[in-house]
This record gives sequence, structure tokens and C-alpha cells, in this order.
Amino acid sequence: MSRFELVWDTRCQVGESPVWDAGGNRLLFADIYSRRILRYGASGPEGHWTLPDIVPSFGLCASGRIVAAQRRQVVLFDPMSGLATPLADIFDEPDTNRLNDGKVGPDGCFWVGSMDTRPDKEPVGSLYRITPEGKVERKVEGFKIFNGLAWSPDARVMFHACTRSYVIDAWDFDKQTGRISNRRRIATLTDQEGRPDGGAFDSTGCYWSAGVSAGRINRFSLSGRLLGWFDFPLPAPTMPCFAGHDLYVTSLYESREHLREQYPTLGGLFRMRAGVSGAPVARFADA
Repeated sequence: MSRFELVWDTRCQVGESPVWDAGGNRLLFADIYSRRILRYGASGPEGHWTLPDIVPSFGLCASGRIVAAQRRQVVLFDPMSGLATPLADIFDEPDTNRLNDGKVGPDGCFWVGSMDTRPDKEPVGSLYRITPEGKVERKVEGFKIFNGLAWSPDARVMFHACTRSYVIDAWDFDKQTGRISNRRRIATLTDQEGRPDGGAFDSTGCYWSAGVSAGRINRFSLSGRLLGWFDFPLPAPTMPCFAGHDLYVTSLYESREHLREQYPTLGGLFRMRAGVSGAPVARFADA
């Protein structure tokens, strides 16, 4: 039996990018194609903000704004005014690509990867580092769907995944310069084990990965050993996020409409007691 409980039946087409706002005591997460960032607080749902374009991923800023990936652009969104200011354009990509998973790194920059949107995906996606000044640096190439970005508690290791290649990779990370090195493959998975979607580190140095094809959340050691997993109540969890000792997980119903009768809460937000807290998550250094 799953340990997860439904906390908000949001019916997201593609729920993604949950981010814990400790100062506001609330969870923020995106429904990519509805262009919304939704807010879930201590008393329950709090509403949403709507952005100009799709919202594949986002992070919190030191200034109180939100740094958000759009289709081919990164913007700074002001929740108070509702205005989105362009920060960086990413046009050096195939027309069939869009931005996907992204997070603020320990270096105070926004890291975001891209993906091929075609059904038969090709490894034409890249990983970018966006500075607070709007400088764009391409760091890695060769992804079908870039995903699973997260940093270890000591900020010395960066993990990411390629969902359609079934792999999770690790890098040594320098938080002073944003330099990455010593890439190594730490896991290769199957559909039954769970293609790796979004990921998050806990405070003990374990990596939690949404197994989007297997309906489970996998937990890996820093070296890539599968330590175990938690069954998810729906077929397609998309990304975990720690909030204190709770673990929130988003989900999707895109391309799974035929399962709506069997799983009426597809696209909902779920929570379980994890028994461990999350690794620190940085804020974009715009102030």
C-alpha cells in the first residue's frame, strides 16, 4: 500500500518542478502547459500565478521574485506585480526543442536543460547555466529529455538524468565557479524500475528519483546503488521535493487520459512522511 496521500486534486496536465518556499511555509509547483505556478500552503491550496508562456521549471530568487524557464527563454517573474521580465534567450537550439527541468544551483545561478518535443526523440538537448546578469553558458549536450537535476547536501556533487535514455549521471561540482567535471554514469534503469524524471537529494546524501514509467519513487545512494523505493498511488509521478520531513510529489495525466476512470486523481499533488529532511536548495542570486 502506498504511503502517499492526495493533498490537492489539481488535475495538472503535467505537474512539475515543486519548490519548497520555507519563508512562506508553502510549496510552489508548475502545471507546464497551463502556464501556471500553483501555491499550496499550511492551510491548503492558495491559488496560482499565470505566466506568459509554458512553465517547465522555476526557482526562488533572493529578491523575492521567481526565475522561470519558458519555452525558449528564462524570465524573472514578480509575484506582486504579475510581470515577467526577460533574463535570457536560448535560441541556439533546434526548433523542435524546448526548455525542461531546471533548478537554482549552489552557485546562485539557474541551471536548466532542454528536450526534444518530437515523439521519436533525439539526443539534441543541452544543459545551460544562467547567471543573474543573464549570461548563458552551455555546459553539456546530448539529452533526449533533460531531467532530474539536484545537488548533494555539501554542494560537491550534481546529479541529472536523461529520461528517455534511462540514465542518471553525476558530476563533481564547484559552487564557487559553477565548474563541473568527472562525469560518471551512476544508474541505468528499465521501464519496470522507472525511467528517471525529476529528482531531489535528502540531507543524508541520498537521491530520490521519480520513476515515471513504474509508478514509484526510487532512492539511490550517492554512488548510485538503488537502496529501495516507495510505491506511488498513480502511474506517473514526475518530481519529488522535500518540505521539512515531508516529501511532496507532482504527477501528470498527459497521454494517460484513458486511465482517468481507474485513477481519477491523475495530475494531483501528493505527500508522504519521509522521515528525513531535504538537502539545502539555493536562491537565485539576483539581489
